[in-house]
Amino acid sequence: MSYLTEISCSMNDWKKSNYDLICVGLYEENELTPLAMTIDTHANGGLRSAIQSVKLSGKSGKNEFILVDDRPVLVLGLGKKADFDLSNARNVAATAARQAIARKFSSVAVECFPLEGGADQAVSEGLVLGSYQYLNYKTQDKDVFELESAAVLGGDESQVAKGAVIAASVCYARDLENAPGNSTTPSKLAESARRIAKTGGMKVTILDREEFTEMGMGALAAVASGTDEPPKFIVVEYNGGGDEKPVALVGKGLTFDSGGISIKPGAGMDEMKFDMCGSGVVLGVLKAVSTLKPKFNLVCVIPSTENLSGGKAYKPGDILTAYNGKTIEVLNTDAEGRLILADGLSYVSKHYDPEYILDFATLTGAVLVALGHIATGVLGTDDDLMNRVKAASQATGEKVWELPLWDEYCEQVKSKIADVKNVGEARQAGTIAGAAFLKEFVKEGIPWVHFDIAGTAWGGKESPLVYQQGATGAVIRLVLNLLGI
Repeated sequence: MSYLTEISCSMNDWKKSNYDLICVGLYEENELTPLAMTIDTHANGGLRSAIQSVKLSGKSGKNEFILVDDRPVLVLGLGKKADFDLSNARNVAATAARQAIARKFSSVAVECFPLEGGADQAVSEGLVLGSYQYLNYKTQDKDVFELESAAVLGGDESQVAKGAVIAASVCYARDLENAPGNSTTPSKLAESARRIAKTGGMKVTILDREEFTEMGMGALAAVASGTDEPPKFIVVEYNGGGDEKPVALVGKGLTFDSGGISIKPGAGMDEMKFDMCGSGVVLGVLKAVSTLKPKFNLVCVIPSTENLSGGKAYKPGDILTAYNGKTIEVLNTDAEGRLILADGLSYVSKHYDPEYILDFATLTGAVLVALGHIATGVLGTDDDLMNRVKAASQATGEKVWELPLWDEYCEQVKSKIADVKNVGEARQAGTIAGAAFLKEFVKEGIPWVHFDIAGTAWGGKESPLVYQQGATGAVIRLVLNLLGI
């Protein structure tokens, strides 16, 4: 673990602050933020003079270190004042953390930038997310440096603390997701769920191969048949809302995916350690819930296994029976994520009466072709729920794009010899076909949205919020916002 888990809230005068680096802002219109103006006044115009001497414009992404009374001050370009919002505040704070690490400052304090409604939480989130590094396997790198502490200057203590909890939960998921498949195994995910459940007073149930097979989870059992690594079916229940209906979250926990008999190309197969990022979303949300203890009910399900090609592995042409009794024709063993999710969705549909279901999966390469690393593909059955997802996306800056789930697409996953097949039409609408398949395992009448995070869970450009093109912890903040946290 290499990231901040707490952010302080300081009301101290900047001169009395014991933080190594103070960070303030400059808008593109050459207007200083309030703390920057205070520092400039103290320095008899010295800050503004220094800004002019280095020709700092205030454009977004432009930053400069300036000494004021022998103290380093980082002036951060905020862009146009009218365009500056919570997403910008989060990114700028993350930049401050990254710059502190790069210059080897042990501590950093960032001004709580003035925004309607307050930027406290966003700045706190940015500081934690920007502090993240994945150093678990670094043993000889002498340049490794970690940020020790950070503060929001002038923020609301409760909002700053909340932001730190949320962002630390994202980083917790990132650690699981970045780890290699020989570390993050189904057993590791199960143990993580147990620890979170213990902290949050939750009920946890872990089913092993024999148990879930006997229960009728033929899809998960088939995908797991090619590996000796023990598969797990993980259920966590949080009851903080009395008799209210629970929200159900289902995450794909494929801890390594070779493609099975339909084996993947060797190039890039190492990245299939990220095929469990759907479970990372669920565990990240649970991690935040275990600390913040909101007043609602939540049930989380993670079907988890490897997909390998051992002697007992399932094969193209096999017919499987899912937990809800529907039969599945397997045409490609590399379309395995939707198979294990079929049993997860069937389980929550049968045993709970959820307000709605969300599922998360690195499901298709097609979503990367369609949306790149910029947006998560979302599809669902309920317009109101989808609109709430989009609103949460706007609030957290995690982009989503809705794709259609029309009847014509759903017909394309019907099988001639079974109820459904696990692929759609060749080279057509692959992301939609995956969702159309999953829809078959959500009980009619339950609102449901599917998140295909294959393009956003890892692999995008490095940014202040994302470390070295690794795992992003995508949509965890979005889901927490949707849940009202």
